[in-house]
Amino acid sequence: MNTNIQTALLVFLVGMTVVFIVLCIVVLTGKTLIYLVNKFGPVSSKNSIKKGDFIPLLNDNISSKSGLNKKKLAAIISTVEIVTQGRGKVLNIEKVAPK
Repeated sequence: MNTNIQTALLVFLVGMTVVFIVLCIVVLTGKTLIYLVNKFGPVSSKNSIKKGDFIPLLNDNISSKSGLNKKKLAAIISTVEIVTQGRGKVLNIEKVAPK
């Protein structure tokens, strides 16, 4: 019985050591890959992105009419876009008094 326990502990330690080494290799490989892509990968220049390429989420007339801050307004508009799959549009936001 004593030799069985020793053999089990030895197999356990060898297995845990192998798992630890493999995980270290995976982490180091990932970090190296991230470093190399950031150093030698393609860089997008800010000059190639123009302001006209983007459609603004916040409509100025909606934000001026409602008293909501811009973060809440952006959340509402993006939720409507996602739920309606781009077919819905926020025209007006009104606060409703509780009954």
